[in-house]
Amino acid sequence: MTVMTATNEPKFDVDAVRKDFPILSRQVHGKKLVFLDSAASAQKPRQVIDTLRSVYEDEYANVHRGAYFLSEQATSRYEGAREKVREFIGAAHAHEIIFTRNATESINLVARSYGKEFLKAGDEVIISELEHHSNIVPWQMLRDEIGIVLKTTPISDAGEFLLDDFKAVLSDRTKLVALAHMSNVLGTILPVREIIDLSHAAGAKVLLDGCQSVVHQPVDMVGLGCDFYAFSGHKLYGPSGIGVLYGREELLDAMPPFLGGGDMISSVTLEQSKWAKLPHKFEAGTPAIAPTIGLGAALDYVNALGLENIGAHEAELLAYANQQLAQIPGLTLIGTAPGKGSVISFTLDCAHPHDIATIVDRSGVAVRAGHHCAQPLMQRFGIPAATRASFGLYNRRDEVDALVDALGQVREIFG
Repeated sequence: MTVMTATNEPKFDVDAVRKDFPILSRQVHGKKLVFLDSAASAQKPRQVIDTLRSVYEDEYANVHRGAYFLSEQATSRYEGAREKVREFIGAAHAHEIIFTRNATESINLVARSYGKEFLKAGDEVIISELEHHSNIVPWQMLRDEIGIVLKTTPISDAGEFLLDDFKAVLSDRTKLVALAHMSNVLGTILPVREIIDLSHAAGAKVLLDGCQSVVHQPVDMVGLGCDFYAFSGHKLYGPSGIGVLYGREELLDAMPPFLGGGDMISSVTLEQSKWAKLPHKFEAGTPAIAPTIGLGAALDYVNALGLENIGAHEAELLAYANQQLAQIPGLTLIGTAPGKGSVISFTLDCAHPHDIATIVDRSGVAVRAGHHCAQPLMQRFGIPAATRASFGLYNRRDEVDALVDALGQVREIFG
């Protein structure tokens, strides 16, 4: 698909984009690879791969610790990636960007550092029924350790976030609201501006799991007034092993370190240590140098294409996929909220999701099957698992057709 300007100049040429992704030219089981699992981890463009190779071949050294050329160059590129993240998510300051291993570590950092320091027994934390395990388990662990109250706000049968029900759960005892910006299973995009405003009015801070949302739409931390925002590089066409936590400066300043060691200190004696300033207070030890620089390259790539153009392409593809999948007998879509992101989860009445994924793989089609690290959500819909097809900027209509054809083979096998 190509998005056209008023002068008929192409703004998004998916065929040209696909040439940037070497893995898309390979075959699986003698079939052309159709990769429909970007919500789990996206493929990497050549620009990111080349950046990683260049770091290791030409300019690798440890950062922040060397008064020699390679270290200074690596440090410049590493900190340059931090500035790229700041700009990408609309944060006010680069030192509000903390590099972690992934979004899971980012959320755990908030739970252990902010939660353990500033929450107490009886304080309430609100999550929703659609959360990923990474935004459930850390709060359960904190509950069991210090006695916070963990409350859940419901969703509708269509997977919509119910704002009125959230208002009913919110109270003056609520100290933190931790929600996904976009569901990794349903594709539901939550009304985060309204959620943040309501939460702040009640005196609560807000953490958003942005793993899915930052891939598909622009975000603005200053505009949203968000307190904490977490996401992973590997879903954003960047390397694995690099994640991001955004936190407002005054909150991060007040929080104790998450890990102790090198680089997060200003001084150490055998009796005591003093912490470094932000962001290094939360970045103990040698960081993921090459993956961080690779994340910067991924942001350059996405910015060059334009999130608005990517979003329009994916929305068109989602609409086509919904239309085609609706024609398959016995297929039930899980999550039909309006304005959702490019994720489709479904069940098929004749086969278990694991069997579906195994059979369509024979046609070269990669989808994900299981509970998608969202078991409470599966329980909400009364199913043990679901099959999920998730689209990225490199997917096309013919790949949707390949999925539909492969699902037809599932029906032929199971009847």
